[in-house]
Amino acid sequence: MISESVLSRFVSIVGADHAVRDAKDIAPYLKEPRDLFHGSSPLVLRPGSAEDVSQILALATETGTPIVPQSGNTGHVGGQVPVEGQPAVIVSLARLNRIRAIDSSANTITVDSGCILHDIQTAADAADRLFPLSLGSEGSCRIGGNLSTNAGGTGVLAYGNTRHLCLGVEVVLPTGEIWNGLRKLKKDNTGYDLRDLFIGAEGTLGIVTGAVLRLFPKPKGRQVAIAGLKSPRDALSFFEQAEKQCAGELTGFEIMPRIGIEFTVAHIPGARDPLSSRHDWYVLVEISSPESMEAATSKMERLLESAFEAGLVDDAVIAQSEAQNATFWLIRESMSEAQKPEGASIKHDVSVPVSSIPEFMEEADRAVIKAMPEARIVAFGHMGDGNIHYNISQPKGGDGASHQARRHEIHNIVYGIALAMGGSISAEHGIGQMKRDRLAAIRQPIEIDLMRRIKKAFDPAGIMNPGKIVSLS
Repeated sequence: MISESVLSRFVSIVGADHAVRDAKDIAPYLKEPRDLFHGSSPLVLRPGSAEDVSQILALATETGTPIVPQSGNTGHVGGQVPVEGQPAVIVSLARLNRIRAIDSSANTITVDSGCILHDIQTAADAADRLFPLSLGSEGSCRIGGNLSTNAGGTGVLAYGNTRHLCLGVEVVLPTGEIWNGLRKLKKDNTGYDLRDLFIGAEGTLGIVTGAVLRLFPKPKGRQVAIAGLKSPRDALSFFEQAEKQCAGELTGFEIMPRIGIEFTVAHIPGARDPLSSRHDWYVLVEISSPESMEAATSKMERLLESAFEAGLVDDAVIAQSEAQNATFWLIRESMSEAQKPEGASIKHDVSVPVSSIPEFMEEADRAVIKAMPEARIVAFGHMGDGNIHYNISQPKGGDGASHQARRHEIHNIVYGIALAMGGSISAEHGIGQMKRDRLAAIRQPIEIDLMRRIKKAFDPAGIMNPGKIVSLS
């Protein structure tokens, strides 16, 4: 338990207006989107500056109070909520939401860590620049959480994940010290890269309060197409062809199954199947041209023509406007959300070498159907970077609780196949609570030991997001 006197000291740092004490108001902070993890907290603090965060963490270290940082609360592995039975003070970054500066010459934007991703995209667009990180939750997720989980999204193929989009960070350490690493340099070989320690650390080493992010020139033309094809093997051959023909202008290549299209059309307003006939698999392709819309369209037409000639694609449609581009992307970006009305879903965020995607799909399908014959497999994702969201919706008319009760069994099957192919159990969602024990089981002992040494060096009191990634012992 955290004493009332200690809680009062925390409240005095941010002021009563920015401290949440009522259990009913705290409840939304304790529940993550998948409803798999629930914690408890007597207090949510909403600091308004890095200095507020500094005082909070200094007091937490002094009193041994567990701290759980929370951004947009959109994470999928329980990294943003306290561990059940271990009450903690939650530090919400929602008030740290300033766009601090945009440097068009350096192609950078400096932001508070509580900025909503869509707001950063909009600010970049207003400066005639592109911030390419794009996620289904971009209207509510915050950049601090994106950095802390090293989020991926649909732009990784061309622009890299969040780590690649960040030049510098401002971090408050558990001691309360503030490290101002807000550098705009693309080249800086001056010792250890401390920035990279905090990106992907899920708030276990400190709290990111600001960041310098990379911007890019806006494409002059962006063209999107959806193609229907027979199999992931055809999709892989199509991707290889697209890379050869489009090189750096290929900015999206997403694979989707028929069942995913059906779920999305049924449950997402404005979504529809753009092809006139049914196909077992679909691919969304995006080409971005630095020259013009005409150039992007011409390149897309040539790509699809060669794919038809090679027998890789059975049907395709090219978007006729920017609005239709958005409609096509809506299908892909809403696929996870569209599973919710279909009941419980056992989800996996795995990656394998791109060349192994068809084999992974085939082996995983066989193994899962053998274990759960009535399961509905919805496997989709970022074919260009090897990241597949291998999700299994409950059987039609089945019981959600019974389906979820088998998730560890199914996880063992799917993760085992991915690992056997040299893959990863977490491509872009992080470790959090969900995969902490699995991480310890699959990484070399020396790797886990090194992680613990880093954790101990930065957070010897063990106050930062306890129960996530690794423990001190």
